[in-house]
Amino acid sequence: MPGIRSNILFMSGYVPGEQPRDGEYIKLNTNESPYPPSPRVFDAIRETLTSNRLRKYPEPMGDTFRQAASKLLGVSPNQILIGNGSDDILTILTRTFVPEGGLIASPAPSYILYRSLAELQGARFQTVPFTTDWQLPDPWPIANADLTFLANPNSPSGTVVDPASVFRLASRIGTPFVLDEAYADFAESNGLKNVGEGNVVITRTLSKSYALAGIRFGFAVGPEPLIREMLKVKDSYNCDVLSLAAATAAIQDQDYLHETRRKILATRSRLSASLAELGFEVTPSQSNFVWARRNDQAVKPMYEALKARKILIRYMNYPNYGDGLRVSVGSDDEIDLFLKELKNILND
Repeated sequence: MPGIRSNILFMSGYVPGEQPRDGEYIKLNTNESPYPPSPRVFDAIRETLTSNRLRKYPEPMGDTFRQAASKLLGVSPNQILIGNGSDDILTILTRTFVPEGGLIASPAPSYILYRSLAELQGARFQTVPFTTDWQLPDPWPIANADLTFLANPNSPSGTVVDPASVFRLASRIGTPFVLDEAYADFAESNGLKNVGEGNVVITRTLSKSYALAGIRFGFAVGPEPLIREMLKVKDSYNCDVLSLAAATAAIQDQDYLHETRRKILATRSRLSASLAELGFEVTPSQSNFVWARRNDQAVKPMYEALKARKILIRYMNYPNYGDGLRVSVGSDDEIDLFLKELKNILND
């Protein structure tokens, strides 16, 4: 087709998880929070809507959010870049550091958007298999990548690579290294303590732990020289006034975050144990989902049977690795119904 870049024509494109709008489904497929955002978020949105701010452009750099986040995270505001979800940040990173024909590397299996970003940029994409215990191989075999992505915690496994190991690897590589911490609030560790110098940029989202998936807000934390170059690439006003108000209010309510996190981790533990009792091999998770596989029977029919019962989970199949079911941690009632229906399916 004339006028369309060849790499766009031949790429398949990223396919998001299903988002039905009829309200009848139990959604355990896209790792959304089962709880509402902090009450402060609703107050901030109401105040924004009644203050005549919608007719004006938002803060281009999100300075109010950056000031609040810098206090929480212990970094300079100049180390923070705002984005329309963390996927926007990943796009900015790719456009900033990867030339056409360049190389992006990532362990696998992991977030499939990384490949799409490489294809959009007209770059090559190379993966390195995780070890059998979901760690990075040593030595790391790709030394010439323009950009390296590591989801930590990883999806679909929910596993974590020790941040000290990550920073050692990044220092050896030398080129920009992205530590994608979309799920870090559910983990036992993160990389923020060591960020600020070198070549590591951390990405975060408010879609998961802060229950703002519908708002679309993410941010990056990194060395000032790298953030400064990324600022040149982002859209002038890539976050609107409502998302900025909501995000700022959300991160200022850490008590609410800690309480919802506590409940999600408790439900995650129960979900993992229950799936193991049903015969699944469950990878220990440090995220708000679990990854379950079976060696004795196919799991795709289970996904399909659950969908027919209006319960959505995520079926994933990886070349040279196998398939499995990724189940988001929902509310206790949602998980109870999921487990009841899954047990019925297994007993049919």
